[in-house]
Amino acid sequence: MKKYRIGQIVPSSNVTMETEIPAIFRSRETILPERFTFHSSRMRMKKVTKEELEAMDAMSLKCAQELSDAHVDVMGYACLVAIMSMGRGYHCVSEVNLHQETVANDFPTPIVTSAGALINGLKVLGAKKISIITPYMRPLTDMVVDYIEHQGFEVKESIALEIPDNLEVAAQDPMNLLEIYKRLDLTGIDVLVVSACVQMPSLEAIDLIEKEIGIPVTSAAVCTTYEMMKKLGIEAKSAIGGALLSGKY
Repeated sequence: MKKYRIGQIVPSSNVTMETEIPAIFRSRETILPERFTFHSSRMRMKKVTKEELEAMDAMSLKCAQELSDAHVDVMGYACLVAIMSMGRGYHCVSEVNLHQETVANDFPTPIVTSAGALINGLKVLGAKKISIITPYMRPLTDMVVDYIEHQGFEVKESIALEIPDNLEVAAQDPMNLLEIYKRLDLTGIDVLVVSACVQMPSLEAIDLIEKEIGIPVTSAAVCTTYEMMKKLGIEAKSAIGGALLSGKY
């Protein structure tokens, strides 16, 4: 039985990535033999503003060094909007920089950013036109929309819940998404992203919404987990998490 160490670079106020990502991996353990442990290093951030996000991102390299000391098998940068607020395509830059830190520490480690994982997940799902739900203030949501569209997707509509406090984001009831998504016109979209944020909980709602609307539903956390599994070279599958992890795609 192969065991893997999952490393996460996490905003100090994020409490969701350390619940949703392990939940998906634990669900995978019920259907496949591999086993996983989870290890985090934190970057200071309390308010989801462009200024705090930029300051936080500068701390990510130190976090990569710390997780590399633990010899994790894959490392995930768990803040989508921090990456996207740094400019178009920045996930590619971040992934290279973080990987170089692990190389310099004599333990080269595959890197996943939640921003890059969302982009890759949408590609796997064959998405061309999507709609998204975010907890961010409208200016940050518009920045996320621009980032995604620069990667070749059309964002038909976006909902910005405008919650600046990161702990308040984590306190949202994921089941509220079953009503929130109904504010979107889903006509013509290929994929619904019910949480374009790894702090806003959504896992319990994804499969339910997917059954209701009949098109793939995903989140930044699901895409991050999928990408971690791919980087580990294991089957990207789970008993929860929607179409991306169902084996349909």
